[in-house]
Amino acid sequence: MIGARALRTVVAALVLLAGAAGAAARSDQVARFDYYVLALSWSPTFCASQAGKRNGRQCGAGRRFAFVVHGLWPQFETGWPKDCPTDERWVPNARIAGMLDIMPSKGLIIHEWRKHGTCSGLGQERYFALTRRLFEGVRIPARYLAPTDAVSITPEQLVTDFVKTNRGLTPEMFSVHCGNRRDRAALRELRVCFDVAGKPRRCGGNERRSCRAQTLILPPVR
Repeated sequence: MIGARALRTVVAALVLLAGAAGAAARSDQVARFDYYVLALSWSPTFCASQAGKRNGRQCGAGRRFAFVVHGLWPQFETGWPKDCPTDERWVPNARIAGMLDIMPSKGLIIHEWRKHGTCSGLGQERYFALTRRLFEGVRIPARYLAPTDAVSITPEQLVTDFVKTNRGLTPEMFSVHCGNRRDRAALRELRVCFDVAGKPRRCGGNERRSCRAQTLILPPVR
């Protein structure tokens, strides 16, 4: 007959195993998606908005941001997961500080982790490291690094410029977003698609509705 102490030990071990299995199951669940979207915002467009004018960190004098990271989003071929269960709701200040050079908003960093990062199957450290690696792996064409005058192009030309500058990327891996206007519209985002291993791939159905404007305007960096 098993003693009381031994019985408590066995029960504790079973509880630990059950907890580990549950954590693994949750991880498997949130990691089930088809691809990533790296959403790159054109910061001057945001800074011209009312929200941007109130954001001194991103839009204050001398900030001079051009393309910045909006987020890294796990996607299904159609639709996407969001707000997945996590034990890492809190984003430490040190981690936030480490992302502000490419994602210049504390509130955005926290929001993106909670809504999208929690569904990546990665912990915070790996999720933000992947975000940085993918962003730094996309070469920004020279004309978009810090233009002091507005850039006027077509959506197709923007994609062509990125394809020419980035070996291995094709037009199907990009999606341009500029709102619903069909004549002239300011660039909001350029989205780049990657598979779950972080390799470039064609975009899914979520990105098919993209910019339909004839002329795309990129406001200058200030």
